[in-house]
Amino acid sequence: MAAMAATEEAEALDLFTGIGLTEAKARETLRNAALSAQLRQAVLQARAALGSGLDKATGALLYNAAARLRDPDRLAFVVGYIGRREIRTDQQLGAALQYLRSHPLEPLEPADFERACGVGVRVSPEQIEEAVEAVVSRHREELLAERYHFNTGLLMAEARSRLQWADGKSIKNEVDLQVLHLLGPKTEADLEKKPKAAKARPAPVEKQKAAVVENGEVGAETKSLLEQLRGEALKFHKPGENYKTEGYVVTPNTMALLKQHLALTGGQVRTRFPPEPNGILHIGHAKAINFNFGYAKANGGICFLRYDDTNPEKEEEKYFTAIREMVEWLGYQPYAVTHASDYFDQLYTWALELIRRGQAYVCHQKVEEIKGHNPPPSPWRDRPVEESLVLFEDMRKGKFGEGEATLRMKLVMEDGKMDPVAYRVKFTPHHRTGDKWCIYPTYDYTHCLCDSIEHITHSLCTKEFQARRSSYFWLCNALDVYCPVQWEYGRLNLLYTVVSKRKIIRLVETGAVRDWDDPRLFTLTALRRRGFPPEAINNFCARVGVTVAQATMEPHLLEACVRDVLNEQAPRAMAVLEPLKVTITNFPAPQAIDVLVPNFPADESRGFHKVPFQSVVYIEESDFKEEADRGYKRLALGQPVGLRHTGYVIAVQNVIKDARGRVIELEVTCTKSDAAEKPKAFIHWVSQPRVCEVRLYERLFLHKNPEDPSEVPGGFLSDLNPDSLRVVDDALVDSSVLGARPFDKFQFERLGYFSVDPDSTDSKLVFNRTVTLKEDPGKA
Repeated sequence: MAAMAATEEAEALDLFTGIGLTEAKARETLRNAALSAQLRQAVLQARAALGSGLDKATGALLYNAAARLRDPDRLAFVVGYIGRREIRTDQQLGAALQYLRSHPLEPLEPADFERACGVGVRVSPEQIEEAVEAVVSRHREELLAERYHFNTGLLMAEARSRLQWADGKSIKNEVDLQVLHLLGPKTEADLEKKPKAAKARPAPVEKQKAAVVENGEVGAETKSLLEQLRGEALKFHKPGENYKTEGYVVTPNTMALLKQHLALTGGQVRTRFPPEPNGILHIGHAKAINFNFGYAKANGGICFLRYDDTNPEKEEEKYFTAIREMVEWLGYQPYAVTHASDYFDQLYTWALELIRRGQAYVCHQKVEEIKGHNPPPSPWRDRPVEESLVLFEDMRKGKFGEGEATLRMKLVMEDGKMDPVAYRVKFTPHHRTGDKWCIYPTYDYTHCLCDSIEHITHSLCTKEFQARRSSYFWLCNALDVYCPVQWEYGRLNLLYTVVSKRKIIRLVETGAVRDWDDPRLFTLTALRRRGFPPEAINNFCARVGVTVAQATMEPHLLEACVRDVLNEQAPRAMAVLEPLKVTITNFPAPQAIDVLVPNFPADESRGFHKVPFQSVVYIEESDFKEEADRGYKRLALGQPVGLRHTGYVIAVQNVIKDARGRVIELEVTCTKSDAAEKPKAFIHWVSQPRVCEVRLYERLFLHKNPEDPSEVPGGFLSDLNPDSLRVVDDALVDSSVLGARPFDKFQFERLGYFSVDPDSTDSKLVFNRTVTLKEDPGKA
């Protein structure tokens, strides 16, 4: 037996080295029984197709296919193309694997597959020459300037984008040839190493991430992702090991289904973010986005953006668009954008099968009859299967009115709810399917089956869906389809706000806020408009972490994350909200002086901008008092102050008042600042300013829990803060903000962080105050 095993090993070793593997790689492969069996079958199949030996390039394709495809049938399908020399390059194989991943359940269509993989496409040497010539011509000036220090990988990438199926080596050879023809042989200067660029200064947020120690380890580049994986996420099952999860229901078909699942996904982590397209995402959704996309990313997996569009009455295009924009704004790219409606045909077919298996029935109880936890049992629960099939078809054909019939599933949920509804009648055209359907599936029926279709490994949802876990497992098993695992985590809530779609609509309808993106709300569109950077929101979600318990946080904790990011992102400018005119009677120059102001005072290597300084400047009204109180350090009679960045100190000589005794102008003299006698304070100012509108925001509600009757007996609409918005129509800002676009961010010195609002026009900028420079102790 030992001799036979040694012989088989020697034969396999010869087989694997014969396709170009090194002996060490071949021996490593043999230690993996599953991979070696797959590879052996692939090599024998390809040899039979070619009728001869395999070259090294074909051997490499076979090895990659065997290592990345677990399904023997699909591997044989791809190997057939490799053996016939129809898939010849890494690009084609990568496209083939991508195609198979994106079609996990459908029968393979050879024609569609071949189009996706470039089968039959031949790229001639002339085409490669023309493509490279065009790319070299486009970068000619940069090439002549940088010569051989220019990154030729850029040329190759652009050429390949023009000729997707061209051989990479042929492109490289042509690029090398044409660059040599343009630049000539390398000189000594070309051979010298290019000096390394200085490393970027790490932002405080990154420093903060690196400083946080979790379980004895300091995070690196993906700290914000790893931070989210503490707590409950550490208990998550590995792909294919669903059955190890507590509460997971194992049936006689479970292991076979999991094996098929692994063959289709290759053991890849798959998550999904499933919003309803009937409203705008809010801060709680930011946690869900970070968790779903972040968990997949941290494990080398993929995340779908799947719209739960099963309620056509409330869905609008603007919500579909806004949801995707917010996901991408937070820095995530969905692996695929799908819709529950993509699967309506399959879901309907499965509903028929559920009825045939005696697990669903058509019911005529009214909605109000089946509400609550102890509704009366349906008198139609034991209806004959054939009768339910006929009635369900009648529902589909529109023979029942809304509310006259539903399809219900035969199960009892964790919360005691009996026989949840799977389908209901709605005579409302669908945003995507039009009037094809007048019956629509419910969340309880749709969600787990869509997860199954997309081979989701971890179905992450908030705690309130725990009562649906039994129906989730039950339905997949009742239909004998792959069953993912549902994991619940605590919601993220903020105090001093409401996030319910219904309540936000009431706020809009009553005029309390302008729209869903009013900066006083905590929808993601509102936070973006107010100027919150996406990195700050992600950092906040990371700090909160993922736990089973619901997290209710103070808004100032989110604002602290915003300050951390904006301190590094927002260049400084000077603005005056309540201007007081100051005339310098002894101004030292006949015209304005350009003053250099650092964009980031803590790091002057990040540049400067110029602002004019002339004999008339404007300061804040609050920066002057005729008589200085004890502890008051700013401008007063007999108390000079410095003007920031100018190098000058001003002292009041004359106070000019209007008829009512209000100070309207100061006449001052200026002197050069003396290092030996520094003034008590330096104040900001503007000169030759631009008039702008500034919107100052405070909390929208007065109480922490505006929805709590014990705190606010009159309801949330009675708790509105009358001072939540103050508009300064004629604020003055220095000229450095000229050309700013919506969402550009600035730190107005001593005032706070501000963002350009989309209401801005060419003639007048509008700024939203994002946060103050420091936390207001009263708010905490």
